[in-house]
Amino acid sequence: MTVYTLIDADGRPYVSATPGRLGGHRRNKLYGRLDCPSALRAIAAGGYRTHRVFFADENDAVAAGYRPCAVCLPEEYRRWRGRR
Repeated sequence: MTVYTLIDADGRPYVSATPGRLGGHRRNKLYGRLDCPSALRAIAAGGYRTHRVFFADENDAVAAGYRPCAVCLPEEYRRWRGRR
């Protein structure tokens, strides 16, 4: 059985049988789609993987203190930006 490590709403890792639907960057505290062009470029460059985290959903990412990616989630980013 494959297991995945996700981040919960409190920012703690937990083991899940289901892969995360969103990826994030621990240091930059941002989350986005798994197919985000910006994240894929960073991963290809080799520097992103050590800080990569995964979330089951947007609610967990936001509750853990992460912000939406401006590249792959522009509407969510604009709403987040407007609340600051």
